[in-house]
Amino acid sequence: MTVTATSVDQPDQLRPSRAPGALGGRLLRLVPAAASALCGVLLYVSFPPRTLWWLALPAFAGFGWVLRGRGWKAALGLGYVFGLGFLLPLLVWTGVEVGPGPWLALVAIEAVFIALVGVGVAAVSRLPAWPVWAAAVWIAGEAVRARVPFRGFPWGKIAFGQADGVFLPLAALGGTPVLGFAVVLCGFGLYEAGRLIVEGRRTRAVRRTAAAAALLSVAVPVVGALAARALVGDKAEDGTATVAVVQGNVPRSGLEFSAQRRAVLDYHARETLKLAADIKSGKAPKPDFVLWPENSSDIDPFANPDAAAVIEGAAKAVGVPISVGAVVERDGRLLNEQVLWDPVKGPTQTYDKRQIQPFGEYLPLRGLVGAINKDWTSMVRQDFSRGAGPGVFDMAGVKVGLATCYEAAFDWAVRDTVTHGAEMISVPSNNATFDRSEMTYQQLAMSRVRAVEHSRTVTVPVTSGVSAFIMPDGRITQKTGMFVPAYLVQKVPLRTSRTPATQLGILPEMALVLVAVGGLGWAIGSGLRGRRTGDA
Repeated sequence: MTVTATSVDQPDQLRPSRAPGALGGRLLRLVPAAASALCGVLLYVSFPPRTLWWLALPAFAGFGWVLRGRGWKAALGLGYVFGLGFLLPLLVWTGVEVGPGPWLALVAIEAVFIALVGVGVAAVSRLPAWPVWAAAVWIAGEAVRARVPFRGFPWGKIAFGQADGVFLPLAALGGTPVLGFAVVLCGFGLYEAGRLIVEGRRTRAVRRTAAAAALLSVAVPVVGALAARALVGDKAEDGTATVAVVQGNVPRSGLEFSAQRRAVLDYHARETLKLAADIKSGKAPKPDFVLWPENSSDIDPFANPDAAAVIEGAAKAVGVPISVGAVVERDGRLLNEQVLWDPVKGPTQTYDKRQIQPFGEYLPLRGLVGAINKDWTSMVRQDFSRGAGPGVFDMAGVKVGLATCYEAAFDWAVRDTVTHGAEMISVPSNNATFDRSEMTYQQLAMSRVRAVEHSRTVTVPVTSGVSAFIMPDGRITQKTGMFVPAYLVQKVPLRTSRTPATQLGILPEMALVLVAVGGLGWAIGSGLRGRRTGDA
């Protein structure tokens, strides 16, 4: 069923040709699909490690061009092609260790959500001020993707490609949904403004309300972003803390599994001992605490006295608490845990990762996956269990919120550390499995967005890089290279105020989802009324 709403027509100059015919007609019918795929690739190019954030605008302008006025079947296909063009290159890192099968399966599933968004955008594209409704539909699609299947996969949210962009301050206003909405709205608005300009030249008659809506779709996000800069700052509100981030690196080859795990622990202890020596010689300032990455001790220090001795030796040498990423088995449960190790008291606090990674830390549909490829099930021999509560460590009197690796992609997992009192945030990660792929830079950009969203310093200790310090305004002030041992020490501001995004939580996203539902309801209702009128 083709859903229509109003009688607004697209000028021939700005809509894909659907003329039937022989070879020429067939080629013309391929133009929308090719354009949709190209726009998807353009959106991918706007993401890190490139700083071409502005390419998201022409990407969505082109997406609006191919979708406006389409029937649902065509929109479904064009949306799917756009999703493939975007996600295939964006998520190629998921196949670094396990081959192309899981990567292609993930992209095929995630692109379905974008295909359905394409149907929604086409449905609302004939409504007055359609870029607003269409941008809300996109954010509604992101909201669904962040929750299902398997508790969601938010990678590729438009906000995560905007860490270097002018729209970034909007993260402090309404989080990733508002930031993403502004970008998509501006892109669709650019297309609509161009369409009306061409139509005006052709017919010399453009409705003022339509022109005003198009211009506002472009102007409001930009003006809003400039105004939101007042919410962004890096002033210390509760003093400062001197923090050390340790990147121990990982062995590249030549060791069997157990030796690899022990080597990673030893590497992080060795780099911490180097830091201790540099503190003693005056080459480095003494930190208030030290942050190690996720999986810096894959050997359970509670069950293995030798691992505990290595960590304790490092803590005593540096003379301050260390947050250690460990793999722990407790009461039959396997946990990805952060352990706060005091140089005098030993382990004092723990935080268990709550948002664990499907097919990485646990295996959904284990029987089905095993039937397809037994090697995949052997890579996740035992499922990790989820933690129960937010992690906020008291480290030398500083409240440090913890969001372990994959959790940085989820709005709630970072926000609730701040609502539970975090004065700064740490994102301990282990990206070694993904080699030198773009995954590391994509995740680093997420942490930059989180810094602005909650106005907190964010530290990113990573086993193999890139480790970094990120100020509350999103600036990276120090970072390491990849696959090198290193430590970073820096005095960072501690903050206690809450941004509107932190205070509002999920409400902006819910509001945009309701806008999307309202637009879809209007479009469907208009289409049904138009059909009944035609039948009469």
